[in-house]
Amino acid sequence: MFAVIRTGGKQYRVTPNAVLKVEKLEAEPGSVFTFTDVLAIGGEGELVVGAPVVEGASVTATVIAQDRLDKVIIFKKRRRQNSRRKNGHRQHVTVLRVAAINAA
Repeated sequence: MFAVIRTGGKQYRVTPNAVLKVEKLEAEPGSVFTFTDVLAIGGEGELVVGAPVVEGASVTATVIAQDRLDKVIIFKKRRRQNSRRKNGHRQHVTVLRVAAINAA
């Protein structure tokens, strides 16, 4: 069984016991987070697609950690102008383990 959820402006295909990194959520490690924006649920040859969400469906996940991704280097150079700029960015993420997919 799988589900497609929407969080942080992105869509994720999740299965039970899957570990995924999503945009930062306000939750403590060890707490349970419930996603109600379930766009589709599938499994065993059938697929239920919501319009835009599947009514009554939810996905519960346990928060493993609040983490940061690897640094992304932003380097801008204007040739022959003696102009360079270097910045770095580390995105904050929440690491989740999907506990259950609840279909209506």
